[in-house]
Amino acid sequence: MFRSSREDWGFQFLINGFLLIVLILILIPLWRVIMTSLTPLDVYMRGGTPLIQMPWEWSFAAYDQMLTHPSFPRATLNSIIITVCGTALSLFLTVPLAYALSSRTLPGRKIIIALILFTFLFHVGLIPTYLLVAKTLSWTNNLLAIIVPPAVGVTNVLVMMRFFEGIPEEIKESARIDGANDLQILWGIVLPLSKPILLTIGLFYAVHYWNEFFTPILYLNDQNLQPLPVLLRNILIGQNFSEYVDYDVSRAASIESLKSAAVLLTMLPMVLVYPWIQRYFTKGTLLGGVKE
Repeated sequence: MFRSSREDWGFQFLINGFLLIVLILILIPLWRVIMTSLTPLDVYMRGGTPLIQMPWEWSFAAYDQMLTHPSFPRATLNSIIITVCGTALSLFLTVPLAYALSSRTLPGRKIIIALILFTFLFHVGLIPTYLLVAKTLSWTNNLLAIIVPPAVGVTNVLVMMRFFEGIPEEIKESARIDGANDLQILWGIVLPLSKPILLTIGLFYAVHYWNEFFTPILYLNDQNLQPLPVLLRNILIGQNFSEYVDYDVSRAASIESLKSAAVLLTMLPMVLVYPWIQRYFTKGTLLGGVKE
């Protein structure tokens, strides 16, 4: 018994040490980005970015320039519209599909699942997708080109389907005896019991839509429709930098500070949202990803 306890303590010590190393490897680059965004221009010009600075030495000029630039509010609004509408549409399509597939009495259930998995294993490709969206549907310079094509994720459907399968069938049968149809069962019984998986899958979709930048580059030529990641991408690669940042001699920040500020401002919304649903995240992922 004593030997077993010592082995467990040693194993736990190794796990904690490994996780501490991983945490340090994550925090050091993040801390450097934060310090770079707060480094004054004169300090940066003298010797780069110090990893340790006193709060009274910080400069918020980079954030001031990013937040007050005319392109930033519009790009942020576009990202919010894409994320909110895209997540709502994705959940609206994923929930009924997953619920229907969770019923083992659904005719042709295995065939439908096989067809869904086929689209996951064999993607149609970029060129046919572009021809469909841009030429056939004429969605160029239309936010629908960003929202509709990735609306249903195969992995998310399967995870949610497994979660619905874990809901006791007796609850649904009792509702059917009382005269409820499948839509009433889904809305009145299943969804209230599925808060963890709804928030988890909703977060997956929201992160995807918020971080999407390649698709807007393909379909959105109008500068007024481009989302925040595209603005960030243009700043990071340094193309036509003067179009995105107006220099003011009295408050100008270094280019590296502006890049770091853009990165932090872009990731901030998802960082703020995650703690609110963290307690549901693990439960929804485990219950949806493991079949008993």
